[in-house]
Amino acid sequence: MNAAAIYKKLKDRKPSILGHEKLPKYAVLLPLVTIENETHVLFEVRAMSLRRQPGEICFPGGRMDKSDVDERQCAIRETTEELGIAEAEIEDIIPLDILHSPNGNLVYPFAGEISIFEQIKPNTSEVGEIFTVPLSFLLETKPEIHRVHLVVQPEEGFPYDLISGGENYQWQRRNVEQYFYQYNGKVIWGLTARILSHFIELLRSK
Repeated sequence: MNAAAIYKKLKDRKPSILGHEKLPKYAVLLPLVTIENETHVLFEVRAMSLRRQPGEICFPGGRMDKSDVDERQCAIRETTEELGIAEAEIEDIIPLDILHSPNGNLVYPFAGEISIFEQIKPNTSEVGEIFTVPLSFLLETKPEIHRVHLVVQPEEGFPYDLISGGENYQWQRRNVEQYFYQYNGKVIWGLTARILSHFIELLRSK
């Protein structure tokens, strides 16, 4: 295959994330609500009966399934299921930056407005409680940032003889930043805090 044939084959492709087809994909919604004429961000506390991350604070969302047309639809579906609202009550949905999480998931965040806060009826099998934080507080508050050091541990039988340095190879150490917000005794951290920080920085920069 010559260069002209290669160009013809690849010229119209759109770049994506390498290996994305093998990565689990999730979508979440950062919900905005109006309370007493002030904009708030809504959060969920995961039900204690859940196997994964019980009691942790998160945004509505979950893993994409075959019924979802795209990531946006996944975020909408999960939000309606978890908050007990109709799809029509979620307005002005905008995409945020895609996040490749340290555990290998692709997370597609969106922000959108829930038009009637009083209509929310959380699904108790998934949501222990909901609470809101005024957007004004978040705009004025910088998150705490702490770092987690990830250790490289090659699997048994790793072919050290094929790499320079063998068993003494100097693996690059990776640090992952963890963001923390605290409000009225609630601790927002992890991917939820990272998405929140990204959203707030977009508002500040624009």
